[in-house]
Amino acid sequence: MKNVTVPNALTLLRALGIPLFVYLALSIEADGWAILTLIIGGATDYFDGKIARAWNQESRLGELMDPTIDRIYIVVTLVVLYLRDAIPLWVIVLLLLRDAFLAVAALALALKKKPPLTVTYLGKAATFNLLYAFPLLLLALSDSWYGTPSYIFGWSFAIWGIGLYLFTAFSYFTTAMRSIRGSSVKIHLVIKEEETITPRALNEKKDDR
Repeated sequence: MKNVTVPNALTLLRALGIPLFVYLALSIEADGWAILTLIIGGATDYFDGKIARAWNQESRLGELMDPTIDRIYIVVTLVVLYLRDAIPLWVIVLLLLRDAFLAVAALALALKKKPPLTVTYLGKAATFNLLYAFPLLLLALSDSWYGTPSYIFGWSFAIWGIGLYLFTAFSYFTTAMRSIRGSSVKIHLVIKEEETITPRALNEKKDDR
């Protein structure tokens, strides 16, 4: 029952909003409801972490589920926005390459039996900026008076989000490599220690005889 918590329920709610958003934005083009779904998703992403820390409801499931659903949410939303001509293809390619880059680092950590990377404050800030940008970019498709300011603010959040996304990728990768090299150094020191001790131990045994 440790995993049955309010933060995990909010994360699950965000996951359920993904197919709903796709249906609203692509099937029936109900942009108002689609934008509301994105806003609710962004709110759950903010409150699940806050509540988890405030109510001491942090769990291993939440630590794994939250960033995973964030990645899926962002990728799906990017594809939908591209299909609606709200963003260019290079945005999707850039962010997918970033996630693929980090997936390699995560795999390397797993192979070395090291703990997975933890989400940093800047990593969360990057996600929040993108989640703020998405509804504005969808709203920018409107021909009404709010289309232009939505476009300006939407791309402002998007540029900051993409920049932080790429910066944190470098930071995460550096942390992963430092962790892997640390384990390699420890193994090297153990081997050296054994090489130093073994001859001494043999000499002591000879002296005892």
